[in-house]
Amino acid sequence: MTATLDRTAAPGATKAPGSARVRGPKSPGLGLGLAVLYLSLIVLFPLAAVAWRGVEGGPQAFWSAVTTPDSWAALKLTLGASALVAIINVVMGTVIAWVLVRDRFWGKGVVDALIDLPFALPTIVAGLVLLALYGVTSPLHVNLAYTRAGVVVALLFVTLPFVVRTVQPVLQELDRDMEQAAYSLGAGPGLTFRRIILPNLVPAMVSGAGLAFTRAIAEFGSTVLLSGNLPFQTQVAAVNIFGRIEGDDTASAAAVSTALLVVSFLVLVVLDLLQRWGSRRG
Repeated sequence: MTATLDRTAAPGATKAPGSARVRGPKSPGLGLGLAVLYLSLIVLFPLAAVAWRGVEGGPQAFWSAVTTPDSWAALKLTLGASALVAIINVVMGTVIAWVLVRDRFWGKGVVDALIDLPFALPTIVAGLVLLALYGVTSPLHVNLAYTRAGVVVALLFVTLPFVVRTVQPVLQELDRDMEQAAYSLGAGPGLTFRRIILPNLVPAMVSGAGLAFTRAIAEFGSTVLLSGNLPFQTQVAAVNIFGRIEGDDTASAAAVSTALLVVSFLVLVVLDLLQRWGSRRG
């Protein structure tokens, strides 16, 4: 029957000529497939190949390769130095981000641009620069070449931007009215920072520290020159892996790489859980 009315239509409502039913978004199948394919080819398959090569000899062979004296010493140095670097940079990176957001001074734009320099600079060039500045012929008369302190300095250089660029946007978007309200109620700067500002910065600080840690454990270029690659003293895990590949020992190199991969993956999982927990509390 042509005169049948739609029971859900409002009285007197008419359908506009030429109007079409509003459709929902198209199926994301094509875009999702392309994303998964690209991610698999670039990230997942290579990582899976390294992990498979590292464990194909069985758990005992994997553990034996990881716990050889030189590999174990390199892993301990790498993880310890990376943890120390993450702690230092989470403090100093937050201070630098605070200065860039809250303070005004001449040359602020230049300082802000310099923060990104470790991102753009090839790490081997960074190692050469650090060796010229802190090497045997240091113009500052500070010789950190072939020392563990030199390894830490190199890792500090390459990981600082991860903390600054993670904390800086949070500071920029922080509601200043809450701080003004705290001041008006008699709270001092220290109390306001601890109760109002710091809780909002902690998730970004933790994320920046985690990114800095995972970046540091994989660093090669900036450490290979400044550290001198001394086994049991200044050799980091990435350099140890490179040495094993040069010696045609790809199985043990893959095993040590897999150990670093597992550590990085666990750190990223913990960061994701902390972010989810923080968003639920927020």
